[in-house]
Order: sequence, then C-alpha cells, then structure tokens
Amino acid sequence: MSRKKPDELRSARWFAPDDLRSFGHRSRMLQMGYDYADWEGKPVIAIINTWSDLNQCHVHFKQRVEDVKRGVLQAGGLPVELPALSLSESAVKPTTMLYRNMLAMETEEQIRCHPVDGVVLMGGCDKTTPGLIMGAVSAGLPAIFMPAGPMLRGNWRGKTLGSGSDGWKHWDERRAGIVTEAQWREMEKGIARSYGHCMTMGTASTMTAIAEALGLTLPGASSIPAADANHHRMAAECGRRIVEMVWEDLVPSRILTAEAFDNANTVAMALGCSTNAIIHMIAMARRAGISLGLDDLDRKSRVIPVIANVRPVGDTYLMEDFFYAGGLPALMKELGDRLNLDCLTVNGRPLGENIAGAENFNRDVIRPLTDPVYHEGSLAVLRGNLAPDGAVIKPAACDPRFHEHEGPAYVFDSYPALKEKLDDESWDIPPDAVLVLRNAGPQGGPGMPEWGMIPMPKALLKKGHRDMVRLSDARMSGTSYGACILHVAPEAFVGGPLALLRNGDRVRLSVSKRRLDMLIDDDELARRRAAWTPPAPRYERGYGWMYSRHILQADKGCDFDFLETGFGAPVDEPVIY
Repeated sequence: MSRKKPDELRSARWFAPDDLRSFGHRSRMLQMGYDYADWEGKPVIAIINTWSDLNQCHVHFKQRVEDVKRGVLQAGGLPVELPALSLSESAVKPTTMLYRNMLAMETEEQIRCHPVDGVVLMGGCDKTTPGLIMGAVSAGLPAIFMPAGPMLRGNWRGKTLGSGSDGWKHWDERRAGIVTEAQWREMEKGIARSYGHCMTMGTASTMTAIAEALGLTLPGASSIPAADANHHRMAAECGRRIVEMVWEDLVPSRILTAEAFDNANTVAMALGCSTNAIIHMIAMARRAGISLGLDDLDRKSRVIPVIANVRPVGDTYLMEDFFYAGGLPALMKELGDRLNLDCLTVNGRPLGENIAGAENFNRDVIRPLTDPVYHEGSLAVLRGNLAPDGAVIKPAACDPRFHEHEGPAYVFDSYPALKEKLDDESWDIPPDAVLVLRNAGPQGGPGMPEWGMIPMPKALLKKGHRDMVRLSDARMSGTSYGACILHVAPEAFVGGPLALLRNGDRVRLSVSKRRLDMLIDDDELARRRAAWTPPAPRYERGYGWMYSRHILQADKGCDFDFLETGFGAPVDEPVIY
C-alpha cells in the first residue's frame, strides 16, 4: 500500500504555500502558542467532541478527549478539538431526532472547512453515533469512531436495574399503586450510577455496536464500559490509529461497502437491537451510496436469531455482563460465516482477522446460534393499508400472544390528549384494544419523538394487564419493550392512511404475515381521504422550517433530501486564496 507524503497532506494546503493567505494561517497558529514543529509534515487530526454539561452519556468526554489527544501526539500528529452539537436524549425536547441531521451537517462542514487530514468522532448517546458517521461519510476524510461506552449496571435494594427498561416497568407499577413514591425516589438514585450511555441494548448500545460491525471502531471498542480503564486506553489508541489512517488514506468509502452494511444488519438482529436502528442504518447507508431498505432488514430478521441475552429482549443481563462475556467480537465470532469476514475495518485488517481470537466466556449472555434468546431477529417490518411504506415492531420484546391480534382502535391526535386519558381510572377500554397515537412522526411530532411506547392505561393496570397493542407514527426508546407498532409510513401528518383511522375501526396485526391493516373497504377509505384536511405546519421559520420541508419519511431514514448521496454533485475542496 502506498503511503502519503507530507507534502500531500490536506492540511499542507493551508500551511505550506509561500503566500499571503498561508502567512495568515501560520501566524494565527503561532498566536495560539503552536510552533512550526507542531504541524509541519504532520497530519492534523480533528477530534469532534459532542461533550456538554447537559449530556450525561458524554460527561467523561472532557477527559477522554485528552486521552485521544495523547494518542495522536504519540503517533506524530497534531490533535485539534472541534466541539459539536451535543445531543442528550434525556435532556432535549421534543427529541434529539429533530437535530440528528443538524449534527450531521455540522460534522460534515467542520471537517470540510478546517485544515484537517483525519477525524476522531466522539459519540455514543443515541443520535450522536449516526449523526457523526453520516457527516463524516459525506466529508470523505479518514475517520474513526470512538464510542462513549455504557454506564455501569444500576442497583436498587439488591436488584439489578437497567436504564430505561426498568424505569418503564416500575413506572407502570407505580401508577398501579404497587411502587411507593419513596421507592421511586430510591430507584432514581440507583438506576444510573456512572457516566456513559444506557447499559441496556437500547439505541445507544445498538448504534455503537453497529458502528463496530461496519468497521468504523477499533475491535471490541463498542462494548467497553465507560468507567473501565480499558476505555481510556481505547481512546488513546483511536488517536494513534487515526494518524496511520491518514498516511494510508483509509477513507470511509473503502470501509462502508454493501457487505459492511450487510454485516451491520446481521449483527443488529442478533443483538436484539433497538427499533431506531432501522432508521439510522438506512440513513447511513444512503449517505454512503448503498441501497438498503426495510425489506432488506426484514429478510435478515427472518434468518438471524437474537443471541445477545441483554435487556430489554433478554431477561437478566446488561452491557457490563456482555463486555465480560467477550463483547461484540465474541458475538460476531458466534455468527461466523453469516458475516462477510473480508470486510476492511479501521485498523487496516479484515473483520475475520479481528475476531479470529475472540472467545465467548459466558454462553448464557452470548448464546450460540443453536440456543437463541429468540428464534428470529429483533425486528419485523409490517406493511398493509395502514402502513403502505412500512411500520416496525419488535416481536422479540413483546408478549407473543400479540403477534397475531385484532381489536378496536382507540385513536388520539396528540400526546397531551392521550396522556390525560391514560390516567382516567374509569376509562372503559378493553384489553384487546389497539391504542393509537398519530401526528407524532417526522413532521408531526415534530422530529418523531419517542412517544411510541404508549404507557398502559391506568384502568387496565389496575386489572393486572401489563401489555397491549399500541400503534403510532412515532418512535420509542431503544430501552423500551411491549407490543408497540412504530414508524408507520407515511405518517398521519402528511396524509398517510393512519390519518384516516377512526375510533372503533378494527385493526389487524399479523407478525407472521408481516401485515398491518385497518379492516375498512376501499370506498370508505376514499371518502375519508376526500374529507381529510392537512394540519397547519409546525414551523414558520428557522431550522424547523427547513426541517419540515426537507425531511424524508421513516422508511427512507429521515435524512434531509438535499444531504443524500445522489441529490447533487459532491462539494469540491474549498479553495484557499
């Protein structure tokens, strides 16, 4: 493999020429205390850091960026930290999904406009991983992803708690009067005990694992708990490795092939992945110019069983246990020839070589293919007259009796109206009802909030019920579970069939047939369609105005149409005068 020469570095176009503009670049670097030896003949490495005081998943990034810088310096590069939009799913209203594409745009433009040769992407909390990767793919410079790592397992009165999943479960128990306010407060203090992202197989753990399966992280990096000393060492190794990637010109397009996305799809299904994985994988693939759609994901789900016994699909273990069992390399080793083992990864070696020595130290945490947690993959894609462009369900995480179901629709047009009714203990709603929330999709939410795991009606909780079919054009947290049908496309807000559903209409779900239908004849639907009027726009100015006009639907990944590969010609390198 030929290696770049120092005068071929991209950053040299800023600093090397003997002209007035480069005089300005050099003098301003000297102004900050740098010397010529800091950059001459060395790769300049951008470290895109999504730290903030309101992002609990990334609170350790203040330290980790120093670890990354140490690695860059050890390898002979110049590290430069570029802060970027920090997206905390716990703090941002209505949802960080509204801003994933903003982070992707910022990442792309930060890389393009600065004198940098390669980039370390620091992310982990749900939307930061896809946002950073989407931007880096479009920018096209060598890039390595440094995952934030899961937090330590939670604890309450000697019981292990999983962030998100146990919160949802015990909230229903509190609403049913079983958990007291004092106990609830104790759980608040015990469910999230360290920095790092959710330690269940929620969206954060799913997406960092997908990044590793794509070949964008160091082997095993996605499984390391945030508070483990191994995480410091991994961060420094990211810094060392990105310098070599620059000399090797190992850019994302050499890694993100169709086969790499096939690997990511396989791993996602085996993990018991978050439903959000579908949206983000499609968006990342489309940025890379790879054709990946809902049907591709569903076909994989039919043949790849869930083998990661991690909540919420699993019943006991959390990401800390997964790491001790061997982490993602051990799971991929179990998958064996179901993966494309020749795919190149950021360490310059093929995937098969990276996992050749992996061991599974706990075959209850990481099951063999012959003894899966669930016989099919994590997710299923549904189609029918309620979701002609698709909807998603996580059958592995709901009561199997709801896999084939028919019941009357109880329809709500807004989350506040639904929430108020859910707490009405006198509500006479049957347990076979299909609880429907609409106008909560990409445009309707706005931003497609995580409202899809609709809380159980208190009236049913009091009668001992803990699950029912719930249907929406929203998303749900990756830590969630239950018979929730999500991502209905097209969404109701833009006139999708969900907008035509009425109270009392019969809804039929068949996971085995991958169907979702309202039992209404075509003539009646045509009459309802003719009578439907679109709601008022959510935004009249600013980012939201742009978002509303360019956001794609869930089945296409919810990217902006103008950011996808194929929308127009790639942007040329900025001219330096």
